[in-house]
Amino acid sequence: MSVFNVASVPATPIVVGFSGGLDSSVLLHLLANRPQATAPLRAIHIHHGLHPDADAWAKHCQDICAALGVDLVIVNVSVPRDGGKGLEAAAREARYAAFSEQLRCGEMLALAHHRDDQAETILLRLLRASASEGLSAMRATRSFADGVLWRPLLAIPRTDLQTYAETYRLKWIEDPSNTDDRLDRNFLRQRVLPTLKQRWPQATAALARSADLLAEDAALLREEAGKRLAQAQGLDPATLSVAALCESSTPWRARVLRVWIDALAMPPLPGAAFAIIEKQLLAARADAEPEYRWSGHVLRRWRGLLHVETARPALPTDWRMDWNGSEPLLLPTGDHLHLVGAGMAAIPGFATATSMAARSIAAMPGPTMYFVSARHGGERITQSGRGHTQALKKILQELGIPPWERERLPLLFAADGELLAAGDLVISQRLTRSGMRLSWGRA
Repeated sequence: MSVFNVASVPATPIVVGFSGGLDSSVLLHLLANRPQATAPLRAIHIHHGLHPDADAWAKHCQDICAALGVDLVIVNVSVPRDGGKGLEAAAREARYAAFSEQLRCGEMLALAHHRDDQAETILLRLLRASASEGLSAMRATRSFADGVLWRPLLAIPRTDLQTYAETYRLKWIEDPSNTDDRLDRNFLRQRVLPTLKQRWPQATAALARSADLLAEDAALLREEAGKRLAQAQGLDPATLSVAALCESSTPWRARVLRVWIDALAMPPLPGAAFAIIEKQLLAARADAEPEYRWSGHVLRRWRGLLHVETARPALPTDWRMDWNGSEPLLLPTGDHLHLVGAGMAAIPGFATATSMAARSIAAMPGPTMYFVSARHGGERITQSGRGHTQALKKILQELGIPPWERERLPLLFAADGELLAAGDLVISQRLTRSGMRLSWGRA
């Protein structure tokens, strides 16, 4: 007896997320007994430490895996009880983080979610006002960590798993927390879905089918959003043309922004963000410089573009540091400065420089001691080929350096006060003639 087609199992190394409960016990038994298995199989048990019997459950999993000839890894995780996410969500987050760390390159993580789980997920997301992307619920396969997450039982009702377990006389753990209907998913499982099934026996199948249809719709919408994104995106993938974006309707703009942020592997924008972005960034005056911050990232409008990046601190305006250039200089922003001279590219510092590098340093007019500071305004610099100084502000504007990048810009001065370089963006004639340059490593 089999609840899914074991012949369809891919010839890929598989690791089963094994809790010891009925569902994962069935999945592990199926995969361990599949005929002509060629790919390795192992299991991972996540020890949450949330129940007094957690150690006994880990021992049970060890015994089951030993009997099946399957290697088992037990991973202990710490679940914060006061993180504001709720115990269910915190445990899930810790569990998936552990799976991600343990999954080897090219492995497939098999989880035992079934059709009833899918129905519960859809109901939960409906109650949380999810859009079509969220209502498409769990997918049978998706990229995960360095491999793939696979849910082979997603189309199978739990009653079939129960029958399989009883037929093969499997032993499994009954977690008493599964009966606690104070938890949202348990409430749906114990009170809501049984009532729905009394009136509509095919309720879970219908909900799962709806999830499939919504997944198709979401894929089509994502494809179209990707096309609109390509039309609005410039050479820098972290920028979008405001004018091109605004050619789409408000709902499409929100969807394009979601796809853009997702493609850049940044945290999803909160639901309330889109109305704020519409009002404060897209509708802003052309000369305004508004921004929206979330989850350690920042979205800004500047010169007709939306710019997004990890939020980084500005260089403190009162910061100044004397420097002899012999070693890299760590800035308060986490950036690094390196002073590189002719013949010095492979030399860590002036203290061990060759005579060639020493001659390069000596060739520089004036003293070889420097100081580094933030911009204060009014700075001027003489670039190569120019016989007079220019305002640094004007040069940076002409180069198209955004204001927030200018706030992080370290300035290198000679001890006599002459500005030698503004990061690695603007270099003075004096520094160029010395055969040296400033390297600015951004954190």
